[in-house]
Amino acid sequence: METQELVLSMPRIGDKAPEFKAVTTQGDINFPADYKDKWVILFSHPADFTPVCTSEFMTFAKMEPEFNALNCRLVGLSIDGLYSHIAWLRTIKEKIEFKGMKNMEVKFPLIEDITMEIAKKYGMIQPGESSTKAVRAVFFIDPKGLIRAMIYYPLSTGRNFGEIKRALIAMQTADRYSIATPVDWQPGDDVIVPTAGSCGVAKERMDHKEEMTCADWFFCTKPLAIEKVLVK
Repeated sequence: METQELVLSMPRIGDKAPEFKAVTTQGDINFPADYKDKWVILFSHPADFTPVCTSEFMTFAKMEPEFNALNCRLVGLSIDGLYSHIAWLRTIKEKIEFKGMKNMEVKFPLIEDITMEIAKKYGMIQPGESSTKAVRAVFFIDPKGLIRAMIYYPLSTGRNFGEIKRALIAMQTADRYSIATPVDWQPGDDVIVPTAGSCGVAKERMDHKEEMTCADWFFCTKPLAIEKVLVK
C-alpha cells in the first residue's frame, strides 16, 4: 500500500508574503495590505493556555512599544478559536505574573486559524513536530510585503526576543545604509562595507582607508553611530 507524503508550502526569503483575510482579537485584517509601508513580525504559537506561549505573549506585549518605534507591527497566530484567544489574553492580564511582568495587556492582533489555512500557507504546521499545532515560526515582512527572514523554533523552546529585535534592526540598517552586519552585531558596532566589485575599487579601498578599516580588499568595516541606526 502506497503512502502519500504531505507536501508543505514553505515561503522563501524574497517571496511576497502570502495574502489572507482573517478574524483577530483586534478585528478583521487584510494581510499584508493593512500594513503597507510598515515592517511586520508575523509569528505563530502552538496553543492558547500553554505556559511557554504565555511567557512569550507577555514579553511581546511588554516590547510592543519598542517594535512600534521601529515602524514594526506584531501579528500573532494560532489554530485556536477567537473566544479561546480572548479568554486566554484576559487571563494573562488578570492573573499571570512572570519575571516582574504583570497586568500585561496584549494589544496586537491574534489571528483565529481553526481551519489551519493560514498556518499551512506559511509552513507553520510541521507534521514531524505536530499535525495539530503550529510551531513557533517568526516571519519578518518588510514594507513592500516581502519576506525578509524566517526563524523556526520547536514547540518546547521559547524564542529569544532580543534576537528578534536585533535581527529587525540589522535588516533595517542594511537597507538604509547599503551595508552588512557582522556576527553578533549590535546597534553602535562597526558594520561591513559591501565587497568591492572590481579591481579598481579594491585598490582604491586599500589605498584610501580613512573611513574604513580593511583587513584585506574584501573585508572592510566602518563605524556607524547608534544614533544613525536607531533613527526614527
